[in-house]
Amino acid sequence: MQEGTLSLQHIIDQVSREKGIDPKILVETMEQAILTAAKRTFGPNRELEARYNESIGQVDLFQYMIVVEDVSDTEREISEQDAKRYGLEADLGEELGFQIFYLKEDSDKARQQDKEFGDLLQLQQARHGFGRIAAQTAKQVIIQRVRDAERENIFNEYKDRKGEIITGVVRRFERGSNIIVDLGRTEGILPQKYQTPRETYRPGDRIVAFLCDIDREARGPQIILSRTDVGLLVKLFEMEVPEIYEGIVRIVAAAREPGARSKIAVSSRDPDVDPVGACVGMKGSRVQAVVQELRGEKIDIVPYDRDPARFVCNAIAPADVARVIIDEANSGMELVVPDDKLSLAIGRRGQNVRLASQLTGWRLDVIGESKFKIMEEQAISALASIENLDRNLALTLYKQGFRSLDEVAEASEEELGALEGLGGPQNAASLKHRAENAMEKLRLGRITRAISGEDLLNDRDELLLVQGVTPRIADLLLHAGYRNVRDLHAEEDVDRLAIRTGLGAKRAQVIREGSVHYISSELDSVAQGQKLARERHDAELQAAAAAQEAKTAEVAAAAATAAAASAASAASAASSPSDGEA
Repeated sequence: MQEGTLSLQHIIDQVSREKGIDPKILVETMEQAILTAAKRTFGPNRELEARYNESIGQVDLFQYMIVVEDVSDTEREISEQDAKRYGLEADLGEELGFQIFYLKEDSDKARQQDKEFGDLLQLQQARHGFGRIAAQTAKQVIIQRVRDAERENIFNEYKDRKGEIITGVVRRFERGSNIIVDLGRTEGILPQKYQTPRETYRPGDRIVAFLCDIDREARGPQIILSRTDVGLLVKLFEMEVPEIYEGIVRIVAAAREPGARSKIAVSSRDPDVDPVGACVGMKGSRVQAVVQELRGEKIDIVPYDRDPARFVCNAIAPADVARVIIDEANSGMELVVPDDKLSLAIGRRGQNVRLASQLTGWRLDVIGESKFKIMEEQAISALASIENLDRNLALTLYKQGFRSLDEVAEASEEELGALEGLGGPQNAASLKHRAENAMEKLRLGRITRAISGEDLLNDRDELLLVQGVTPRIADLLLHAGYRNVRDLHAEEDVDRLAIRTGLGAKRAQVIREGSVHYISSELDSVAQGQKLARERHDAELQAAAAAQEAKTAEVAAAAATAAAASAASAASAASSPSDGEA
């Protein structure tokens, strides 16, 4: 028994040491395992208790029964008369405990107990083989508990390290392309979706990753790593740039397209420290170390500025910005750049402007100077179409941020009245009314051209035939899912229309009423005109196709003639005698 004691205690101590598990947890696990096996074998209704006996190194099992006057449950109760008959001294309400001997070495004690209390406890048949069942159950429960404890220890160790950089070694690949990384005491997983495009690894390679999450319920490795998270970029700069670690230089914002390009915005608390220079390092040593770790990813370091326009201009670098137009209501900016710098500002597949937008938090629209001048001229001309508003006043409106007739019509009288040269507050209401008349005049002109078949309309063009719908509002309607006038007419809830489009309730009501008027009064005429327009368009396409076929046939005929002439010339040359023959 002493050998068994040392063996079991040795196992507890060894597992506790190697797995970092409290010995009390292992003891409780063994007690629970024996209790589970006992309830499964002897019945769940019995009052059983398992206690680890440290002195002998085994888990003792006990059954308890209460002394009662009339027995209603033979597994949990014993009558006072039976207690006296079995020589048990107990009063009513007291609890009697019987040890259950289930180990092989206690078989003599078990037989003796069966002989004395077998009829009372009713355990003779059930006890056979219980020791083996208990051992198997204990083993399974202990293994599972050890695993749970290990996972709990790992979670407790790494839960405060979320958002840090971790270095490990690639061990294997599983479930396709998921990478299992050896972190020392445990393993982490680098899912395929968090792997940088075009990066490849082999078992044994060193890998630096960002600890983005710890999945407590995961069946496999709990630690989720990432090579695509923007936090990896930030942490790498913190490691390479002492000024960032010390708090002198701060990374205000970062944006990243993994494997391709990144941007970070930095500022300095010390006016004598250049934040960009600190991040670049001597001869680019610091930024190159980060680039090398990110496998050649290009990194733009830009200075942060509290002025949003200047910050955006810095973020769009290396392109120069000629003009910035801010739309604070929609958190957007329009950047006007020289035509020869347009492709540089936009970047390959829009990458540069997309990263700049992520970095600054502003929605950016980049256009060339020539296109901007055309748009500017169109906007001024549209404003000048307001009755009794000359071009100079239209230019004044444009410079104050009014880009379309609907913006003038929707502006407040106080805002318009404060503008110089527009007649003051007393003329603001008149100006709004005249802008609405100009919008209606444009709409009626579109309808006239549509009815005459002069214009062939698409869905967006037809939306512009509805009263109150401007090009800007048409785009909002399309974005909100109103693909055509029929969709708009089918929407009966004005509040929902206002919410989905972002328009006010008043404007939504005008548009709703306009769609009803268009469907009932103008749609049929427009449909007839569009039928003529489509017929003319189809005829033009057929004529163009016929002309192209004729041109192709003409070219083929000319080629055939040239080939025949060439063949005739060759035949003539072959039949003529040479000088020598002559």
